[in-house]
Amino acid sequence: MTEREFKQYLEELKNEIIAAITKQISKPEKQLLTIREAAEYLGVSYNTFQKFKCEGLKVFEIDGTKRIYKHELDKFIEKNSY
Repeated sequence: MTEREFKQYLEELKNEIIAAITKQISKPEKQLLTIREAAEYLGVSYNTFQKFKCEGLKVFEIDGTKRIYKHELDKFIEKNSY
């Protein structure tokens, strides 16, 4: 690989990295999650998440699909942390 080819390769790589970062930054963060997404967000199993619901975590239903706001998850974890 010549020096010119190497510089071109680096330039292309830089542009790809910038594009990937820009795409990630400009992507709005999802605020309304399904139960499985919420469990993944918290890093717990589906069954553990079901226990959290029994402990007072607020979940609501839209067209038969249970949903939860991300800020409710954050509040629940903060409230139940020690």
